[in-house]
Amino acid sequence: MDSSLSREHDRVQPGGSLIIAWQLKNKHVLIIGGGEVASGRLAAVLSADAIVTLIAPRDRMDPSTIATIRYYPHRATYRDRAFKDSDLDDISLVLTCVDDVDTSRRIVELCRARRIPVNAADIPALCDFYFGSQIRQGPLQVMISTNGNGPKLANIIRRRLEANLPTNAGVAIERVGKLRTLLRERAPGSNGTQSAQRMTWMSAVCERWSLEELSLLDDLLMNRLLDQGWDKNRTVPTFTAAGGVYPKHSSRPSIWQNPQWRTGFVSGALAGTTIAIISSLMLLRRRS
Repeated sequence: MDSSLSREHDRVQPGGSLIIAWQLKNKHVLIIGGGEVASGRLAAVLSADAIVTLIAPRDRMDPSTIATIRYYPHRATYRDRAFKDSDLDDISLVLTCVDDVDTSRRIVELCRARRIPVNAADIPALCDFYFGSQIRQGPLQVMISTNGNGPKLANIIRRRLEANLPTNAGVAIERVGKLRTLLRERAPGSNGTQSAQRMTWMSAVCERWSLEELSLLDDLLMNRLLDQGWDKNRTVPTFTAAGGVYPKHSSRPSIWQNPQWRTGFVSGALAGTTIAIISSLMLLRRRS
């Protein structure tokens, strides 16, 4: 087999899910159920700026669900009753969080008939998509999914990764986003060449500046970087050459400035997590 074809074949790993960042802003989401699981689903979709309707009898409502609805009255509506078929009108996404499998199955069938994506809590076979364990730092979102096989293991892996993730990663991403906006204002062309040049230069900045340095970008430093870098032959000056100053607690560049360290971070964290999981399973086996 041709080596290039072999490499392309190796990229395909059947049996997985399509991991995407679904945009729910101002879209209508229906949650059926009000317990602890529904509370988590409610927080997740509100974090995505969705408009939510939650339906459940009052005696099935978890206190945290009630508290969240009261805190977001402009985005979350509560209806104290059982589900009705007409509740699916004008809905973009449905989440069922009820203990009755037959009820969940009927709601899923109604959603499929209307081509509405649906998730039935704790019934993987009925789901169009799964909820994973998530790391969140501002605009940074990392999702760990076991494709319905082991939600607890996803949570364990998330905690391992989160413990090794720099606390300034989210801030760095926000600053890079603002730098990209300033660059588009300075070089607004939308033709293929201009767009490719912007992408290449921004990639070089992200590779050559550490996360700590990127998190220290302010308006003045961004403009200096654009003046000395983009405007001068699309080069990337160092943090200090652009006028950057490290805070007193940081006397040297972060280890994240080393591209090899950054590349090895995720693989190293996952390797450590895998060892911990295997050890835990072996211990449980011995005890049993």
